[in-house]
Amino acid sequence: MSQKIELDDVDRKLLKALSDDARASGTALASAVGISESTVSLRLKRLKTLGVIRGFRVDIDAAAVGIPLQALISIRLAKHDRAEIDAFTAAAPRFPGVVRMYHMAGADDYLLHIVASDTEAVQSFVLDYLTRYPAVAHTRTNLIYRVQDGEEWIPTEP
Repeated sequence: MSQKIELDDVDRKLLKALSDDARASGTALASAVGISESTVSLRLKRLKTLGVIRGFRVDIDAAAVGIPLQALISIRLAKHDRAEIDAFTAAAPRFPGVVRMYHMAGADDYLLHIVASDTEAVQSFVLDYLTRYPAVAHTRTNLIYRVQDGEEWIPTEP
């Protein structure tokens, strides 16, 4: 579990500016936040070191590159054997098409966000990758019609 990092107003403004445009230049960030470029550089380095900023990623439109289908697959384990859980946790993010994996509490143990070319590819994914793990007892697949990012989750107040 991560430890909460105390953010000041400058940190929060910088995170908001980065969430709007992660490719913004140091000059643009300095202007948006009202600080010098050298301060931007120091703040970014600090936020990365503390683990607040985990990285920068490109947001690819899967449909635009010929992968039009997205799905969320809920996975319930039959038993909670540490070795089997560790094996599944290590392997699943590397399965082809996995965008993100969530290990959760509740009725289901994992949620996989995947992309696929069609429903047959989703079925093959479940059969070829999920059912081969003895710990997997049940899967439930939900197709995604549209994905829309939230816009107001960056902390703006202490």
